[in-house]
Amino acid sequence: MTGFWMKRGLLGWLVAIWACLQICEVHGNAVRNAVLFEDWFENRTLRMDFVLTGDSVNQQIGLLECSSLDGWAGRHHHLDSLFVKGAGQLLVKDAETGCLIYATSFSTLFQEWQATEEARYCCRSFDLCLMAPMPRRKVLVQVSLQDSRQRTVGFWETPVDPSDILIRRKKGPAHRSCRPLLQSGGPAECVDIAIVGDGYRHDQTEAFYQDAARMCERIFSYRPYSDFKNRFNVTAVTLFSQDEGASEPSKGVWKETALGSSFDTFYSDRYLTTLRLRDVHDALVGIPFEEIIILVNTDKYGGGGIYGTYMLTSSSHPRSLAVCVHELGHSFAGLGDEYDYSSGGDDLYFPDVEPWEKNITTCCDFASKWADMIPRGTPVPTPPFEGDSIQRNTRIGVYEGAGYMSHGVYRPALDCLMRITGAPAFCPVCQRIIRQRIEYLTE
Repeated sequence: MTGFWMKRGLLGWLVAIWACLQICEVHGNAVRNAVLFEDWFENRTLRMDFVLTGDSVNQQIGLLECSSLDGWAGRHHHLDSLFVKGAGQLLVKDAETGCLIYATSFSTLFQEWQATEEARYCCRSFDLCLMAPMPRRKVLVQVSLQDSRQRTVGFWETPVDPSDILIRRKKGPAHRSCRPLLQSGGPAECVDIAIVGDGYRHDQTEAFYQDAARMCERIFSYRPYSDFKNRFNVTAVTLFSQDEGASEPSKGVWKETALGSSFDTFYSDRYLTTLRLRDVHDALVGIPFEEIIILVNTDKYGGGGIYGTYMLTSSSHPRSLAVCVHELGHSFAGLGDEYDYSSGGDDLYFPDVEPWEKNITTCCDFASKWADMIPRGTPVPTPPFEGDSIQRNTRIGVYEGAGYMSHGVYRPALDCLMRITGAPAFCPVCQRIIRQRIEYLTE
């Protein structure tokens, strides 16, 4: 990055400083002139497919292809702000003025993998698909990745001209079936969710739709989703797989499915993901979506959720419905896990760095979290107490044990759906965060 700016001389430094001033509060609530969608963008989508490559300490970002898709299902307001910082950001700036006109954040499976033992001795590559509204004029696109201390460790940028003949216009696949489960309005007014089936054979299409309908019903049985149901559209999309179920490498079971969903991600038995992110996005071309739920046709317990990317859950385990709601907390609202491991967990959070997830804290900058929701006189940290499930879910404090760590990371309530799937509800803090996310996307 240093060499990049050195090539631009003094003018480049001045532009860099100006750009930093423009976005230094991009993830906060600073008052700024509104970026109007109609001034800067067409009603189309610019999809950018990347490959992230590296090991535990190195990372590179490479662009594979840019595509143009019909329609834009994302937000039309708050275009130049971030809901949360995430583990990476996509910034789109006007090429002529340097004005920031679109920003979004995300997390990646690649960055999770970088913390594994395998990443210490080998190099791997992962897909990354990012989308922005199609600009009317030439723009500068920037992608950055942050490590666990929130330091920028990967940076990529390139100009993008919307008239470039190499931007591919994509069409939806010929072999898929879809059915609306909830229709509340147009993509500009609503959050669009696509529930995609994997591991369903052609003769199991109706079974998928029934599973997807149950999942949709369960999501909107929880607050605050139930309060904002009229701001959501949900479409079920079934893809026809050769085999039923998902791969289970630990058992030597490999399935041929449309999206390649697999347990044993990073050698964790119940971690269910897919590495084929481009296949997921290709399957959804022509269907408006901002959130992807992959419903895998298996009764094995498991799931996974990555902020701004996707979430997966099995379809038929007794706890699958609750797992779906938990994982949606990750992928949709950027919520962190509130459970911890008895061994203490990895050092993913540090006492001098406040987590970007809004529902966990190291107390480094607790005022930016849920300090305003704690009853007066509540000790910080807050000692645990004996109580019924409602009290454990609703009495807000600062309880130690979260982010997989037994010490030094704190959560808002003793029990919450982000801690245990058997909790009666999201705690009030997580409910507020999800509500803010819905409002951010629709107002």
